[in-house]
Amino acid sequence: MRTLFVLLDKEFRQFLRNPFMPKMTVAFPVMIMLVMPWVTSMDVRHIGVAVVDRDHSETSRRLAQKIANSDYFTLFALSDDFRGQLRNLEAGNVDAILELPDGFERDLESGNPQHVSISANGVNAMKGSLGTQYLMQTLSLTLAELSAERGRPAPADRVAVQYRYNPTLEYRNYMIPALMIMLLVMMCGFLPALNLVGEKESGTIEQINVTPVSQFVFTLAKLIPYWLIGLAVLTVAMTIGWLVYGLVPVGSLGSIYLAAALFILVMSGFGVIAANCSSNMQQTMFGMFFFVMIFILMSGLLTPIQSMPQWAQRITYALPPRYFIDIMRAVYLKGATVADMWPCYAALAGFAIVFNATAALTFRKQS
Repeated sequence: MRTLFVLLDKEFRQFLRNPFMPKMTVAFPVMIMLVMPWVTSMDVRHIGVAVVDRDHSETSRRLAQKIANSDYFTLFALSDDFRGQLRNLEAGNVDAILELPDGFERDLESGNPQHVSISANGVNAMKGSLGTQYLMQTLSLTLAELSAERGRPAPADRVAVQYRYNPTLEYRNYMIPALMIMLLVMMCGFLPALNLVGEKESGTIEQINVTPVSQFVFTLAKLIPYWLIGLAVLTVAMTIGWLVYGLVPVGSLGSIYLAAALFILVMSGFGVIAANCSSNMQQTMFGMFFFVMIFILMSGLLTPIQSMPQWAQRITYALPPRYFIDIMRAVYLKGATVADMWPCYAALAGFAIVFNATAALTFRKQS
């Protein structure tokens, strides 16, 4: 134990003397949590809409005003020239065209409204799809308001939609737990690997080789500081999520920290394997970057796993972040417990055992 404490003291001193690492450890999670939730948003806003008004009635003007006043839309033009607006759609100046036919208000009063045409730009499929849905919803709500103001019964809603766990459909609430996972991948995967390879390149590992320090104690001394840093970074990230975005976990903090501890063990073991198989910084960085890209793109961090092909979905079972992502989002948004998510906890524990055992077997106390 005394040897371990001496090595830990050496690691912390070496870390704090580094002119870059302490600053990066503090600045990186703060910047990620303050900036990324705003820029990595799948919410669709500022949809350019052109209204082709052939009716020129109070109802059509009311609809155009609603679109202009909405945060989701930008009223590009109000005209009666459909071909001209279609050219704007083809040029990418607008995202959707709302065409109100002649006699729209008259037919609406008689209870036999005409169909309203919406032409959307489908190049950006998500923006086109969501923009059309927003436009249809705005149209329905405006017509219901007009019916109520004129003393007519509003059309009955046949479908009642309730969004559970994320009532406002804020994409930030979905992404913030994922960003915490990215921080742990970087802090507890990349940094230990680069630290170990740095010992090889600088030649200081040769001084350890001639000492009676066992490979287990040496590796443990390399990893423990980053385990503590990872838990501290997670705490900072959750605090920023609470103070800046008002997002607090519905479930218990213990469930989050237990999953985080297992995931930190997984990533640190993976980092040691990468370092053991590399002889310089470049090899380590390229190897880690390759696998981290797979983790980010295929583990459900950015896109739903269910949207992937069947062969890709099978591959995701071999990716540790998949299970941690499921735990974080379930605990944060749904209030899930360890008992609810025990298969994911068991999978992380299994990965931790396999990765760290492999790291111990591939480590050789030689330069």
